[in-house]
Amino acid sequence: MKYANLGRSGLKVSRLCLGTMNFGPSTEEKEAFKIMDAAIDAGVNFFDTANVYGGTPKRGWTEEIIGRWFAQGGGRREKVVLATKVYGGMGDPHVDPNGGAGLSAYKIRRHLEDSLRRLQTDHIELYQMHHVDRSVSWDELWNAFDIPLKQGKIGYVGASNFAGRDLVKAQYEAKHHGMFGLVSEQHKYSLLCRLPELEVLPAAEELGIGVIPWSPLDGGILGGNWNPQPGSRTAKQSERMEKLRPQLERFTALCKELGESEANVALAWTLANPAVTAPIIGPRTLRQFEDTLRVVELELSEDTLKALNDIFPGPGGEAPRAYAW
Repeated sequence: MKYANLGRSGLKVSRLCLGTMNFGPSTEEKEAFKIMDAAIDAGVNFFDTANVYGGTPKRGWTEEIIGRWFAQGGGRREKVVLATKVYGGMGDPHVDPNGGAGLSAYKIRRHLEDSLRRLQTDHIELYQMHHVDRSVSWDELWNAFDIPLKQGKIGYVGASNFAGRDLVKAQYEAKHHGMFGLVSEQHKYSLLCRLPELEVLPAAEELGIGVIPWSPLDGGILGGNWNPQPGSRTAKQSERMEKLRPQLERFTALCKELGESEANVALAWTLANPAVTAPIIGPRTLRQFEDTLRVVELELSEDTLKALNDIFPGPGGEAPRAYAW
């Protein structure tokens, strides 16, 4: 396994991040345990989850599974750089006015304590805002995060689904409060979703914020699955896949020339971007996890990167050069 600093922090994380969204709803607990054990054995030390994972009405289910895995001992907790998130609603807003989605000092404190309890740990290395909440001031947010940072309950603060302007604002306000600010931004980014190249990726790189791409296979479409099973994620996107078929067929042909799977080439492409720290992989089975490990050793040539750019054109570069002189 290869490692990189998370943003401008001194924290070393694996170049692949184990996403746990499937644990519970799609992956039974025993299989999830096997995947996490295999991840540690392979040197993958970066695990990502969220308090809402598990889905309605079992929000928190995924964190509970991870907590029971930690409770087995054997040094499991000490080997993991743990990331979870806050923002999503964990209660009924009709019953509890603070039970819906959003961020507030009140909610951050309560949801952090709930996550720590479910995860059976006393600290979280990376606590991420799952979405921007522009109705809450940065004075409130940075004061809210400052307390658990000083208490040692969280190590770093990260963001997810922030626009470039939000990253800049967050860092400006952090400096104003004498704080380190964000170390990461978890963002949707793939060969089929390249808009972040306009603003988010350049801003993150300039500000020293590590980018953690989520859905780097775009819900499985870039995984080479041309015969999706009924009910699968790719089956639900069949109409979109038909529109993309000419591009996907060219992509499959290129991958065959390289002798690599579509999924691994798509993941390696994200890793080739200097703004990216680690794409999130979301295996449902141990086999899927094992098939992904060689990605960190896969270096795409300039010719291959050019061919991928021809198949999946980006926005044309960074803003404003992408659309202005």
